[in-house]
Amino acid sequence: MKTQQSVFKNNQWKSISEGNDFVASKANLVLAFGERICLETVKPYQYLKDLYPNADIVINSTSGEIYQDSVHDGSIIVTAIQFDKTHVKSIAIDIQSHYESGSAGEKIASGLNGENLKAIFIISDGAKVNGSELIASLNHKINENILVSGGLAGDGARFEKTLVGLNNDPEEGKIVAVGLYGENLRLGHGTMGGWDGFGPERRVTESEYNTLYKIGDMAALDLYKEYLGKYAEGLPGAALLFPLSMRETEDSEPVVRTILSIDEEKKSMTFAGELPKGSLVRFMKANFDRLIDASAKAAQDSIQPFEASPELAILVSCVGRKLVLGQRTEEEVEAAREIMGDDTIITGFYSYGEISPLNPNARCGLHNQTMTITTLSEN
Repeated sequence: MKTQQSVFKNNQWKSISEGNDFVASKANLVLAFGERICLETVKPYQYLKDLYPNADIVINSTSGEIYQDSVHDGSIIVTAIQFDKTHVKSIAIDIQSHYESGSAGEKIASGLNGENLKAIFIISDGAKVNGSELIASLNHKINENILVSGGLAGDGARFEKTLVGLNNDPEEGKIVAVGLYGENLRLGHGTMGGWDGFGPERRVTESEYNTLYKIGDMAALDLYKEYLGKYAEGLPGAALLFPLSMRETEDSEPVVRTILSIDEEKKSMTFAGELPKGSLVRFMKANFDRLIDASAKAAQDSIQPFEASPELAILVSCVGRKLVLGQRTEEEVEAAREIMGDDTIITGFYSYGEISPLNPNARCGLHNQTMTITTLSEN
């Protein structure tokens, strides 16, 4: 496995790194993560196709780009991968509304299931998809030993539209899934949040998809404001500091849900992931040091299967973490780098949702407000 990295920044392309014996014509997968308006202006697909004529080229918009141990905006980070012993197969699914998410998951499973399938890496439209339903239907159709990871495309803090493309310039309403096949592929993953919970768990009594109307016998927004106290004056922006922890059942592991918007008239809150009726929720609050420590823990978990440093790490972190951490955002990338060491190539982006198992024994799920890391090497 060999890699080559380049970046588009300040209106020019620049090489960042290149592995020994890398041959561009032998690259079989290219990941390009870029700021949405930059992608619309540059239209990088043809440039990348000319460089890597035999690769599947995946392009998506972001809420920030991760490379060289730091976080960037307004750039496109390109990582070309030359697998020596791993087969790559990629498919693209069209989606026009979140109601199609379940069938999209089934189409991914049908298109990629096959002998020696080891991993599926998903990049999805972040505005039109129900990520929870997408992953649940995919999990139902594939072997539990197959690693599923990835993220939902972002659009900065604008939340206007997100773009995804496979072997084309990216556009709205696309889900791309990359299947990796072969006995020589080694994989790791880690996902951590680092938020502090406070207050009791309460049951969701009225919701529709990702809109929460009632918790217990109270309107969701009224209860939320009661817990926020003085911070309620800063809504909706202050919501990023106070996400929700959610368990679908009493036996489920908790996942974090980011608040995207509030409706004062309906007393409701809309989240970046499903909150089913009957699920259990708990308020959470930001702790900067714990958020950064969580990134280190995710990195530590992701390298457990490896005797030496993994060759490539793909970091997908939540836009909510970036907005909360502000000038300290790079510290979570630096924390991951310190754990993985200098030999691992790092790429990644800030997302509208992270896709990964919560722990080594869990099925994949959709997360918000986490740092999620996928690590790869070939024997």
